[in-house]
Amino acid sequence: MNLSRLLLGSTCIALAGAASAAQTLTIATVNNADMIRMQRLSQTFEQQNPEIDLNWVVLEENVLRQRLTTDIATQGGQFDVLTIGMYEASLWGDKGWLAPMTDLPADYDLDDVFPSVREGLSVDGTLYALPFYAESSMTYYRTDLFELAGLQMPEHPTWTQMAEFAEKLHKPDQDQYGMCLRGKAGWGENMALVTTVANAFGARWFDEQWQPEFNGPEWTRAATFYVDLLSKYGPPGASSNGFNENLALFNTGKCAMWVDATVAGSFVTDASQSKVADKVGFTFAPQEDTDKGSAWLYSWALAIPSTSKKQDAAKAFTTWATSRDYAKLVAETDGVANVPPGTRESTYSAEYMAAAPFAEITLESLKQADPASPSVKPVPYVGIQLVTIPEFQAIGTQVGKMFSAALTGQMPVEQMLTAVQQSTTREMKRAGYPK
Repeated sequence: MNLSRLLLGSTCIALAGAASAAQTLTIATVNNADMIRMQRLSQTFEQQNPEIDLNWVVLEENVLRQRLTTDIATQGGQFDVLTIGMYEASLWGDKGWLAPMTDLPADYDLDDVFPSVREGLSVDGTLYALPFYAESSMTYYRTDLFELAGLQMPEHPTWTQMAEFAEKLHKPDQDQYGMCLRGKAGWGENMALVTTVANAFGARWFDEQWQPEFNGPEWTRAATFYVDLLSKYGPPGASSNGFNENLALFNTGKCAMWVDATVAGSFVTDASQSKVADKVGFTFAPQEDTDKGSAWLYSWALAIPSTSKKQDAAKAFTTWATSRDYAKLVAETDGVANVPPGTRESTYSAEYMAAAPFAEITLESLKQADPASPSVKPVPYVGIQLVTIPEFQAIGTQVGKMFSAALTGQMPVEQMLTAVQQSTTREMKRAGYPK
């Protein structure tokens, strides 16, 4: 055997050894645009960390939550990095199912992360997930359609005003719908929006003794309003529309107004994906009897299950994906307006504020959101668009299905609320409430 062949063989053996030593991280995430961008840009992380390979599992929101809940509760260990929210971070962290996010690199600058976001992902001061982006909710509207109709959007609209605008702007014969809202069943889909509507009408999920209140006048008004609004002025098949579906409708010019997550701001103003990018206005989420709880607070964050056997590599990825360096990478590749919003004070620089017309509303909404006081009445729970108790995921999903059924006309609102009251009361009693 000649020397060159021997050297080549040695190189191949060395490369094979390096490849076999590489760790593969399995990352579960949601199929929204920011996460798909993260997947695309993660090749930079792999280039910087050749010893780590990334395997992506990208799922629809409801499916992701179901898969992750099943895996974490059974300690299945399918994933090394989880995309979760504030609800899961606090509950799963408390159970010891997540690895604490301690000993972060000094240059991560945790103090740069907004306190409300850090607190929402922590238990007793211990952080259990790193925020990828944070969001509140806001109102998106077509400035050209408002001008043409002689309408003016207030800075703080009421839901009653929104319904009046929707009536004037609803032109289904022109494929133009007055209002787009979430109707797809799910505790994190339609119920996120519905709960903020209910909060605005003075409703709450539970009274101080953990008794459900769906048989009260506030929920009756809120639910009737929501169903009537979408039934009269929403797009066809509204009960199947979640965040992604409504985003697509808005970007193709079919929604005169849309109330949803502030994170959509960069998508609706991106001319490469929005036909109405230069015709979008932004203002605060609608209120009604009160402004308390009318805009939600949420964060999609990256966490590491305690079952992962690759925690060092997983922490390397989660810190990279939620770092200032990642934000800089997004700004350089996709434009500064597309930097993941809502998590870091440093994001809201003069350059970002100038490039992102939605930034000021987002920032103010995040500051005003108070999960400890989501209603005009006292509540025993924490959460604006959700209730941070273990039972809420199942209860909220069931309630979401009933609201979706009311949208399709399968049952009248009052009958639906009676069924919701009964099923929620039964589940709460079974879980040992009141406590």
